[in-house]
Amino acid sequence: MPLTRLTLRDFRNHAATRLDGLAMFNVLVGENGAGKTNVLEALSLLAPGRGLRRAQPAEMAARHGDGSFAVAVEMEHGEVVLGTHTQPAAPGRRLVRINGALGPAARLAEWLSLTWLTPAMDRLFAESAGNRRRFLDRLVLARLPGHAQTSARYENALRERNRLLADDREPDPAWLEALESQLAETGAAIAAARADLVADLGAVLETLPEQPFARPSLAYASDTPIDAEALRAALRQGRRRDRAAGRTLTGPHRDDLAVRLAAKDAPAADCSTGEQKAMLIAIVLAHAQLTAGPRPRLLLLDEIAAHLDPLRRAALYERLAASGAQVWMTGTEPAPFAEIAGEAALWHVHDGVVTR
Repeated sequence: MPLTRLTLRDFRNHAATRLDGLAMFNVLVGENGAGKTNVLEALSLLAPGRGLRRAQPAEMAARHGDGSFAVAVEMEHGEVVLGTHTQPAAPGRRLVRINGALGPAARLAEWLSLTWLTPAMDRLFAESAGNRRRFLDRLVLARLPGHAQTSARYENALRERNRLLADDREPDPAWLEALESQLAETGAAIAAARADLVADLGAVLETLPEQPFARPSLAYASDTPIDAEALRAALRQGRRRDRAAGRTLTGPHRDDLAVRLAAKDAPAADCSTGEQKAMLIAIVLAHAQLTAGPRPRLLLLDEIAAHLDPLRRAALYERLAASGAQVWMTGTEPAPFAEIAGEAALWHVHDGVVTR
């Protein structure tokens, strides 16, 4: 069992919430604004990054508390405890504890594999490339825990190189060379991990029927060399151009995830909202097959069943059950989850209070 207990303190509208007796399917039901998605957001903080809403820590604290919040989960019935919290004196700084000891957020990925899908992501394929890169990196991280640290090193070096390029003074060649070496090492690793995941996802998707979920075809749209020496050479050769632009124009921060609807051979951005949502579900379900391993896996699915017909809901639940992941879903009423009522833990949420 991935998680056996979840505890929230002063998180959004949850003053003191504790969920015991968790199941493989956990369903949160309540009116809009009751605090269902807040539970999923709290869980999403147990992965490196800013969570499913990408909110700042101070935004997550309860309005009438002391400005701090805490989220904790137990695994293996208390043998492993993961937590994240803020303190009243520093509400903007989120701390992480693993079995009581402070540690970097990147280490959370060593303990849990998390993936989520929210209504805000329904138009992912029509939005900016940056959103798709974050989505892709989240999928990679759920598979490779070290991806978080590699990405952080890349972003730090990229910011520093861009700062040097934008400066009126001539950059220090030795410092520029050192930064480009770090960018090359980490950037090539990021591009390779993304490309491998997209290829493996594509192989899984190829085995699936085009119905009941629209089957997407995927490609990693990248000009980034996956060889570190080749990327280092490209950065060195592009210095003059990059300095004129004031930013680095080569690297995985410029890449994209290209998605097409296989049945129509049409770009995902040109498809209907329903088709785009169906493709997202297909990708997340295919990804669940790839992440089976020693780490417990969580799938956070916000309002996933709301607009699915009975046939697609049945197929969804069947695939989720076969994934081996602990699944968290939300909805405004229990009816769409009747098919899994016998095996799910059903929680009612009202104004930040959760009852079984």
